[in-house]
Amino acid sequence: MKTGDPPMTKTKTGAQALIQSMINQGIKYVFGIPGAKVDQLFEGLEYSKDPRAPKVIVTRHEQNAALIASGIGRITGEPGVVATTSGPGVSNLTTSLITATAEGDPVVALGGQVPQDDIGRLTHQSIPSKELLSSATKSSIEVQNANSLSEAFANAYQTARAPKAGATFISLPQNVLNGEVDRPEIKAVPTIDQGVADSATISALVDKMTHAKLPVILAGMRASASDVTTAIRELLGHAEIPVVETFQGAGVVSRDLVRNYFGRVGLFRNQIGDNLLKESDLVITVGYDPVEYEARIWNADRTGEVVSLDSVAPEITTDYQPELVIHADIAKTLHALGQALPSDWALSSEVQAELTDLGDKLAAQAEAPTPDDDHGIHPLAIIQALQAQVNDETTVTVDVGSFYIWMARYFRSYQPRHLLFSNGMQTLGVAFPWAIAAALERPGQPIVSVAGDGGFLFSSQELETAVRLNLPIVQIIWTDGYYDMVRFQEIAKYGHDAAVTFGPVDYVKYAESFGATGLRVDHAADLASTLSEAFTTAANGPVVVEIPVDYRDNLQLKSLLLEDVLS
Repeated sequence: MKTGDPPMTKTKTGAQALIQSMINQGIKYVFGIPGAKVDQLFEGLEYSKDPRAPKVIVTRHEQNAALIASGIGRITGEPGVVATTSGPGVSNLTTSLITATAEGDPVVALGGQVPQDDIGRLTHQSIPSKELLSSATKSSIEVQNANSLSEAFANAYQTARAPKAGATFISLPQNVLNGEVDRPEIKAVPTIDQGVADSATISALVDKMTHAKLPVILAGMRASASDVTTAIRELLGHAEIPVVETFQGAGVVSRDLVRNYFGRVGLFRNQIGDNLLKESDLVITVGYDPVEYEARIWNADRTGEVVSLDSVAPEITTDYQPELVIHADIAKTLHALGQALPSDWALSSEVQAELTDLGDKLAAQAEAPTPDDDHGIHPLAIIQALQAQVNDETTVTVDVGSFYIWMARYFRSYQPRHLLFSNGMQTLGVAFPWAIAAALERPGQPIVSVAGDGGFLFSSQELETAVRLNLPIVQIIWTDGYYDMVRFQEIAKYGHDAAVTFGPVDYVKYAESFGATGLRVDHAADLASTLSEAFTTAANGPVVVEIPVDYRDNLQLKSLLLEDVLS
């Protein structure tokens, strides 16, 4: 180089800039399956010399890769990342991204695309990726220039985690990903900070609460954020207010505050929590989303007021028209509310006595009947045995089926985002991918995944992934040979079932074929010891436990209604 010549700059590819952008945002993992259109991204991740580079975790299906990423998002509140190749690699993301967007789980999805001059032509794996995923995500873009990749990722990351959190998608044409970049990457994106509600609004809420006979908190999905949960618990320390959780609000009420817990609501309006919401003259919804449990169910035939406290403006419908809408930082506003409430405020002694009685009834519901090996093991017996094996820090992921109603109603959890449900889309196959995410983010103890014999096979190929990563997952499968959540509702409606039967699988052999441990419970008397063995063995890798279930009481899930909510 001659004196006076401009300094030489080392060029980098779009893939390298994208990897640096992920490093800057603190991404720890990228889940997915490679292909020709994104091979430079996977090559760069696999052979990066930067110890901060995300670890590539190859999965056995793109849908499951995205579900693992959404599990990362749900558990941490920060976006998980999934990367796939073009064509079917992208289209296989659809269900998972719809689920993440509906249920508030931040995800950034990266999808390969054919070179730009092939887009719109009938060439190999050319599909309108951006358009396909636009309805499944909060934002869906296609990058047109390699220099824009870092900006695109930073904005997708920010959009994914902003209220309401959800999925974003970036389409990566092959020539863009392989193109040269001469711009610097975007640095770490700061969290968007919402403010506290103003003093007049706080005063209005205090006035409503102090004049209400029975104020009730309905804790929804955004109540399970760690800062919001802390604020709710702080508020309960100032004033004992009954709390009803949605399925995604599970664990908001801690063990030491359990006297304020009145169950979870969702699906069927027949729980003690439903009764409490109906009788309340002031329901305060905290981080509530209608996809969890529609207001036309829980808010029907009520005469009391509703206050919405959320970081998201509520969807107003004929069934949900809050008298007061507080659109602000939830945790800060709850803290201000606790400070503003009169120190001597309390519910009347009469109401407190009624709540104590309701709490006793709630506890009594979880008693399991006498074992009957001829018909399988009762759901409550399985739940009690599992409850005895876990602690407050154990993460339990739950798939979709009859068992998830039993688990939502009767399994106790005392930490937020440690009992995970899909109650927005009710997507089959979520539990095991979410368990993989939990095992990666929360090492040190077994993770529990609960599924039925219908939903388990939707994502069970990831057993190989879990074995490869030596993850301590206990997968419990409730077996009965039916898509039973559909079956029992069909019987309730029509007196018979239709199109819900499938054949048996030997899950012990199935698990062993992947290199996992397989166990089966044949008698109720062996349930506790088998689960204990599973939790011990999981230290050496995944364990699958097959449990034949007695679902004869399932009709009670829909028909055992409290008298004052019969319809």
